[in-house]
Amino acid sequence: MDNKRSDRRFSIQSIVNFLNGKKIFKSFRITYQVVWNLLLIFFVGVISLMLFVGGAGAGFFASLVMNEPIRNKEEMRMDIYNYEEITEIYFANDVYLGDLPSELERREIDIKDVSEHLINAFIATEDEYFFEHDGIVPKAILRATYQEFSNSSIQTGGSTLTQQLIKNQILTNEVSFERKAKEILLAMRLENFFEKDEILAAYLNVVPFGRNANGRNIAGIQAAAQGIFGVDASDLSIPQAAYIAGLPQSPFGYTPFLSQGRGVKENLEPSLNRMRTVLTRMRDKGYITEREFDAALKYDIRANLTDPTPTTLSEYPFLLQEVERRAIEIFSMQMMEKDGVILEDIEEREERIALAGKYREQARRDLRRNGYQIYTTVNKDIYDAHQQAIKDSSLFGGVNDLGEPEEVGAILLDNKSGAIISFVGGRDHSRESTNHATQAYRQNGSTMKPLLAYAPAMELGLLQPGYILADTTMYYKNEPEKEITNFGNNHLGLMTAREALQRSRNVPAVKAFNRVPHDYARETLEKVGINNLIKGEPFEPTAIGGLHLGVTVEQNTNAYTVFANEGKFIKSYMIDKIVSKDGKLVYQHEHQESEIFSPQTAYLTLDMLRDVHVPPGTAPGLPGMLNFKTDLAGKTGTTNSAYDSWYVGFNPNFTMGVWIGYDTNRPLKGRTGPRTQKIWATLANAAYDVDPDYISPTEGFKMPSGIVSQMFCGISGLLPSELCHEAGLVKTDLFNVKYVPTANDDSLERVRFVMLQGEPYRALESTPEEFTQSGITIKNEYFEDESILEFIPIDWERIIPDRFAEDNGKTPGPISTVWVDGDTLLWSAHDDEDIVGYRVYRAASGSDSFAVANIVRSDQELQMKLNTGSFTYKVTAVDVLGRESSGSQVVYTGNSLDAPGDDDFDDPSNEDGPRDRDKNKPPKPPGDGDGDDDDDDNGVIPDPLDELTYNHSIKKFFRNLLVSFRI
Repeated sequence: MDNKRSDRRFSIQSIVNFLNGKKIFKSFRITYQVVWNLLLIFFVGVISLMLFVGGAGAGFFASLVMNEPIRNKEEMRMDIYNYEEITEIYFANDVYLGDLPSELERREIDIKDVSEHLINAFIATEDEYFFEHDGIVPKAILRATYQEFSNSSIQTGGSTLTQQLIKNQILTNEVSFERKAKEILLAMRLENFFEKDEILAAYLNVVPFGRNANGRNIAGIQAAAQGIFGVDASDLSIPQAAYIAGLPQSPFGYTPFLSQGRGVKENLEPSLNRMRTVLTRMRDKGYITEREFDAALKYDIRANLTDPTPTTLSEYPFLLQEVERRAIEIFSMQMMEKDGVILEDIEEREERIALAGKYREQARRDLRRNGYQIYTTVNKDIYDAHQQAIKDSSLFGGVNDLGEPEEVGAILLDNKSGAIISFVGGRDHSRESTNHATQAYRQNGSTMKPLLAYAPAMELGLLQPGYILADTTMYYKNEPEKEITNFGNNHLGLMTAREALQRSRNVPAVKAFNRVPHDYARETLEKVGINNLIKGEPFEPTAIGGLHLGVTVEQNTNAYTVFANEGKFIKSYMIDKIVSKDGKLVYQHEHQESEIFSPQTAYLTLDMLRDVHVPPGTAPGLPGMLNFKTDLAGKTGTTNSAYDSWYVGFNPNFTMGVWIGYDTNRPLKGRTGPRTQKIWATLANAAYDVDPDYISPTEGFKMPSGIVSQMFCGISGLLPSELCHEAGLVKTDLFNVKYVPTANDDSLERVRFVMLQGEPYRALESTPEEFTQSGITIKNEYFEDESILEFIPIDWERIIPDRFAEDNGKTPGPISTVWVDGDTLLWSAHDDEDIVGYRVYRAASGSDSFAVANIVRSDQELQMKLNTGSFTYKVTAVDVLGRESSGSQVVYTGNSLDAPGDDDFDDPSNEDGPRDRDKNKPPKPPGDGDGDDDDDDNGVIPDPLDELTYNHSIKKFFRNLLVSFRI
């Protein structure tokens, strides 16, 4: 064996020696070393390159995410679960109203309430390694990266469900390496903090699914299940789950519904093909069997799609719009308060508006994202009844020249709390979405008078219901050429404040307003919520409703509650409280009230406003339109050119205001006042049918202490004098005890007057006493307005105007006709207009010695009862200056027909000489063509009375009748 070994060594050595001899081995060794070194260099280079690339990649990745904040677990939770949730709204008494309209409808759901078929469909389609990876799948990322760089026509994507959740909730849809790098980092961090079920639940609540049957955008599996198939997410079948799971890849491309609720798409093939893909993957991954796969493919998707359902927005558009507006205002104010922002401190208007808009937008997003419960004060049944009531088109006028219908705005407020019980925003939200109850600013016409003129003046003791205001010609201070006009373009003269408000006279209202200091008037308006005043307001036109920027129905109605609340103003509100989704109270309305007027002023004002509903008030017919009895006070209002018509009425429980008009200023048609009042009554009756005890309380307004009933003189408002009693001008009204008159009236004086053509005039010094009467007139100096006596009310019969009778400059001519009718002497009225009366002269039969037998004033009946026996009579006329006409023709009574010895009897007033008489012709009574046989033995009339004389006598008779009650 040793020899064999020795032989082998020899053989190997021999070979080596041979190779060395031939230098072959040396060459091999050198080649080996070269190859080895080359391999070593290659591997070192590759490793170095890999290290370089890795380092560069790591550096590049780090640079991409360097600005991304490091979030802790709680911050990640807030971000992931910070998705839009639907805000719910409730009527009063926690009655569910509906959901606040949002750009995206979403309903949160717990993972345990989701169908297992749906979870399997999503896992099989969107992320098959979901339960295995740590947020990312590297090979999927590399594949997606390669496809991106190679510009491959096939893009499979590389995002897991976790990455999609990060993209939707924290990042954006931006396509960039930076966004992708952040997505990877955050996805891995999210997986480190949360369990798979938590991540899956968050994803299923945020993923978008296109539209529902109503055409609204939807997100979250519960909203998708209900909005597409009308079932809950827990009840989805395999084909339904597969169909829904396929939508997120292209939500609006695959959605089966058209926008705006216009129905189902004609072509559903894209979404059905996507469903087949999902079903195939579910089958391939073992989630469903072949048999289930085949059955799902046969499922009729179109036939099982849900129908559109009535939405809260379609049923209550004005209400939802208003609730959202007020909630945004509440949240924006809270945000500004938290940030220490005070808009009033910002001088620049544009900057102020921009900042307010920024906070409102933040509040809007917060409201739409965070799923609050908003509890309102609106009574569902009354609100529904009001919306139904205004559907009666007969309540409204026709369209204007622009084709616009007559619109309406109304609001019902609770007096004690300020809560908005109901409102009417308009007739058709789809035509015009402006809320005419809360957002339309219009001039308020005469409804401004109690707020700005009468109540402030009474509060300062400058006016009381019985004080006198002159309704006479008046011009605006700032426009001396422009007259302040009343409805009807007339004036009614002296009247009390109560009467002026009852009749809604403009001139007295402006005069009352002018008594109030300007700053106090402005402050009063602002305190009752009418605060959108321009610089310098209120002006004189403001007192009668000419507010430059106008008011809303809510503002105007809210201001009137001050009279029902004993002078206290309580701001109206609609949102009682707001609760977050976790039950935290984030807003609670706080009751605040401020005293504007004393209880006495408030009561006196409402007592005056009660009279609006009785003649000659401006709404006498309204109580008769109501189906109930109540202690009602209120005020009508109409603006220039009848652009607006108002009525605001209140009782102890509620105040309701109604406005009608066109959206574009155009005159209303027909009798707008009664129409507005009819709408008010219709709404009140509708509310009464719902809650009669509230709308018609058993008790009326209670008069506070400090008010007394007091007599006063209707001329001055002072304590009545003897002359005031005699003139019948004493009135009684309520007064604030602090402002009861203490001085006696001194506005009247006694004068002599005469009647001319049925009208009273002051007598002249030369006017014969026997033709004058004693009367009462208003002193010249008492009223600054010289025209006041031109407008003395017709019922002031005993007041003599301060005007003197005018002389016509000539002596009266003789009376044309005298006659006897039985035992009565009659004569025709003189044609001159300055005749104050007549003297009747009598002489014994056969004598020419005449004496005055009677005096008859021109306002009395032109006749005299005759004495028995035979006498001769004649009549003369006397003018205002005392000049007397010549005697008339004479007439005889008794049996003798003999005339006096001289027809031209000795009468200095008879300048015309003797008259011819037919003593034998029987007289003809006025208006009668034939004589009366019973009067054959009486005197004669030379000529019958013509028609003119008769008519003049009739006219004189009625004039005399009108003044028969004068002193």
